[in-house]
Amino acid sequence: MNKVKIGIVGLGRLGKRHAYNLANLVPGAELIAACSPIRAECEWAGTELGVPELYASFDEMLEQASLDAVWIASSSTYHAQQALAALERGLHVFVEKPMGVTLEECAEIERAVQAHSNQVFLVGFVRRFDPSYRYAKDLIEAGKIGTPFLVRSQTCDLDEYAEFQLEFVKTGGGIFLDMNVHDIDLARWFIGSEIAEVHSVGGSFVHQGFATLGDADNTVCLATFKNGAIAVLSASRTAFHGHDTHTEIVGTKGILKIGTTPRKNRVEIFDSAGARTDCVRDFYERFEEGFITEAREFVACIREGRKPEIRPQDGTAATRVGMAMTESFRKGTVVKLQI
Repeated sequence: MNKVKIGIVGLGRLGKRHAYNLANLVPGAELIAACSPIRAECEWAGTELGVPELYASFDEMLEQASLDAVWIASSSTYHAQQALAALERGLHVFVEKPMGVTLEECAEIERAVQAHSNQVFLVGFVRRFDPSYRYAKDLIEAGKIGTPFLVRSQTCDLDEYAEFQLEFVKTGGGIFLDMNVHDIDLARWFIGSEIAEVHSVGGSFVHQGFATLGDADNTVCLATFKNGAIAVLSASRTAFHGHDTHTEIVGTKGILKIGTTPRKNRVEIFDSAGARTDCVRDFYERFEEGFITEAREFVACIREGRKPEIRPQDGTAATRVGMAMTESFRKGTVVKLQI
C-alpha cells in the first residue's frame, strides 16, 4: 500500500508533538495537511515540518485535501463533531481523549464507526502503548499476580501548567475527563470489568480559580467495579517535582508497580544535598515512546486492514465514568452508573 496521507487538526502543546511524530517517525505515514485557527501554529507546521497544505478551517481541510486519514488533537469539545465529519467522508480517524464530552456524542461515534466498518478508528489512550504498562498487562494475562482486585493510579501535572489549565478546563471537561480519563481506562483494562460506582472528593487547595469553575486542582476517587474489584484514582495539577504518573495493581498472588518514581533516567545524584534523581517534566516526556508506538499502530492498522485493540466502546466507558466522577465531586455523593 502507498503511504497513508494524513491531515492533523490541532497544533497546541500535544498536537505539535503528534505532528512531529507523523512527519518524521512513523513509517508509511505522510503528513500532507495541518489545520489550526491560529496562524502561527500553521506557519510552524509549514516551516518546521514542511507540511504542504495548511488550513484555518477543519471543514476546508476535509473538502480540499486528498486525505486517507485525520488525526484529531484539537480541544476536547470539538473531538466528536470532527471525528463524525471525517468518518462520514470515508476517512480513517485517530481522536485524542476524551472521545466525546457527553454520552450522546459518544453514542453517535459508536454508531458511525459501526456504519463505516471498513475504516480504522482509534482513541488516544496512549498509556496502553507504553512498554511498561503493556508489560504489566501481559503479566496479568499470564496470571503472574493472580486475580487483580485493586488498582491505584494517579496523574499529576506540574504546578507551572496550572494557569494554562484554568483556561483549558472551560472546554476540556474538567479534571476527571481531562486527566483521570487515562487512569479510568487503565483500571478497566487491568481489572477486566466495568466501574459501577464512584465517590469523588477534592478541592482547589493551591489555585482557587478552579473552584470558581466548578473544578479542582487535586482530587481522589474511590471506584467499585461490577465484579467487586476496587480502584483509587487521583489527579493533581500541583506537582512541584515533575509529571508524576504511576499505577499499582494488586492481585491475589502479587503486586505490580509502574513508574512509582517519575525518573528522567537511571542517573542518581549524590552530593551535599543528599541523594536524588531528576524527574520527567511533562506527560509527553514520560510517554514519548508510547506516543510514537500509538501513531505507528494507527498507520499499521490502516495499511494492514486490521482493527485496533482499543474500541470506541472504551472511549464511551471512560467518558461515562469521568462524568460520574465529576457529578460525585460536585454533589458530594456516591454515584451509581448505568452499565
